[in-house]
Amino acid sequence: MYGISPRPWGFEVSLVRNGVRYARLFGHASYGGTQQALRRAQAWRDSIVKEHPPVARKERAQALRSNNKTGEPGVFPRLSAQGKPVAWLAKTYLGHEEILRTEFELTDWGHAARAQAVGERQRQLGRMVGLARLHPAEEAIRQRPPPDDEAELPAKRSKSEIVRRNNTSGVSGVQFKTPRAGHPGYWVAITYTAGKGSVSKSFSVRALGHDVAREMAIAERQQQLRDKPP
Repeated sequence: MYGISPRPWGFEVSLVRNGVRYARLFGHASYGGTQQALRRAQAWRDSIVKEHPPVARKERAQALRSNNKTGEPGVFPRLSAQGKPVAWLAKTYLGHEEILRTEFELTDWGHAARAQAVGERQRQLGRMVGLARLHPAEEAIRQRPPPDDEAELPAKRSKSEIVRRNNTSGVSGVQFKTPRAGHPGYWVAITYTAGKGSVSKSFSVRALGHDVAREMAIAERQQQLRDKPP
């Protein structure tokens, strides 16, 4: 999938626009499952593609590369065997098998050779049209209308809503624990608040029975979430 890489925990979206990387992670647990996380990842990727179209070819061609030593994109000297400039060149790649190249020798132009090459480079750029080519999927994404069910895309769950792998109840924040072998155990509702510690309450299986203790722990967890400070 263009711009989306599957990971053991979910999906990673990564796109580069004009040297800026746009990246975001979409975990299975955070969105309630694999398909939900993938839908969210695709929707975010599509929004980035539409909001940040590729630059014009001319604009990209005028970007100064790191190995440029002249200060002018597409303009560089031709050196003699002794390493001295003998000419200035203007060069522009327009497309497959279409490269514009003009040379201005110092013997003909003297110190004006460089300025002539700079002017020629600008004339060459005048023949360059269109946007920079990117992945073929981009154009289809830009033309595609928003999905009908866009408003129904799953929202990201808060940390308190994520069911961890070691959870035995199927409800976030509710766990079954046994202090020792042979003990009937108890159900625990626990809620953490950043910087403020945790609130917990246990419900004995011996006193209430397994199912009742579990349901009471679930109800307690819901109350804890309602009482949790924002």
